[in-house]
Amino acid sequence: MVRNIALNNGKTIPSLAWGNMGGKAKALKAGAIALKAGIHHIDSAQIYGTEAEVNGAIQAAGVKRDDVFVTTKLWKFTEPTIGLEEIKASVQRSLAELTFIPDLLLVHNPYIPEKGKIGEFWKHLETLVEDGTLKGCSLGVSNFRPVDIEEVFKTAKIKPVVNQIEYHPYVLEHLEPLLKVHAKYSIVTQSYATLSPVARHPTGGPIKPILTRLAATLSKESGETVDEAGVLILWAVSKGVVVITSSGDEGRIKKMAATERVRDLSSEEIEEIDQAGRKIHFRVWDEHMTNEFPDPDLPTDI
Repeated sequence: MVRNIALNNGKTIPSLAWGNMGGKAKALKAGAIALKAGIHHIDSAQIYGTEAEVNGAIQAAGVKRDDVFVTTKLWKFTEPTIGLEEIKASVQRSLAELTFIPDLLLVHNPYIPEKGKIGEFWKHLETLVEDGTLKGCSLGVSNFRPVDIEEVFKTAKIKPVVNQIEYHPYVLEHLEPLLKVHAKYSIVTQSYATLSPVARHPTGGPIKPILTRLAATLSKESGETVDEAGVLILWAVSKGVVVITSSGDEGRIKKMAATERVRDLSSEEIEEIDQAGRKIHFRVWDEHMTNEFPDPDLPTDI
């Protein structure tokens, strides 16, 4: 079973992705491991410096380019004014590194366009799709707040298909207004730092015992080894969220891939995690999302 999620332009996206941040050697070696394990979705970015390694990993894994969903992201420009030619040149640099047109191109954060010019920036990206530079490529955003998405939709002819954000149970309360905007425009949530409750929170917080219990249940049911991280992945994909992780450990990558052989969480199991997660607020990356979009007044642990 391979889970795919429908996008608002009629295309689909695999629900599991491996992010190739962390250096060229890791991007090549671990990227090939992920592809061989069955995770046929690689998430890259200009700022990672690993776009060339996407194709290298595909070749090393011995899989076909057409069988791999590839995402990359635009980063900041050096030019003081960002117009169509500057954006096109940046995109073409990525195409040269990748050696192909990606399936999805994201604006890495809302501060890459000049202030007040998100809509104009988006129109330039639409032009690149229309003139064939990004033929067949879907467009999306990353780390966009509600106000940023609304700004895009003031002028958009091509809808952003995803918004890639930090997403896990401990940011649900803060994200509520944003998730409503996603639903309004049929934007798929892409999730990074999904495993933060088990990988970064000092105690694991109130969802930890729930994850432990569900991990045991799912392991027994499926015959796969499901740990707390696996439950978090299943929690997200069961909600129609695309999950991106970037582990370089072969065992962890294979465990992630194995979640494809485990059932979705039930609505009751999802709700139990949601309700416990909303009791606290714990965010890892705050430089984009919390500017003029303040965190909720919640403790970081209970």
